[in-house]
Amino acid sequence: MKTRLLTASTLVLLIMMVGCTPTVQVSAPTDPITINLNVKIQHEILVKVDREIDALLEQNSDLF
Repeated sequence: MKTRLLTASTLVLLIMMVGCTPTVQVSAPTDPITINLNVKIQHEILVKVDREIDALLEQNSDLF
């Protein structure tokens, strides 16, 4: 009688433990995904220095 009670209570305990397993749910977001691309690009073209380099290379053409 005790073994039946022990077996039955063990079975009930196992069923209760299986029913309490954690679950992971993955769902799509309700808001759209936004990507902020506020990028500030600065550049300068140094024409004066470029012209000076060209003049130096013309004067010393044997450097290269």
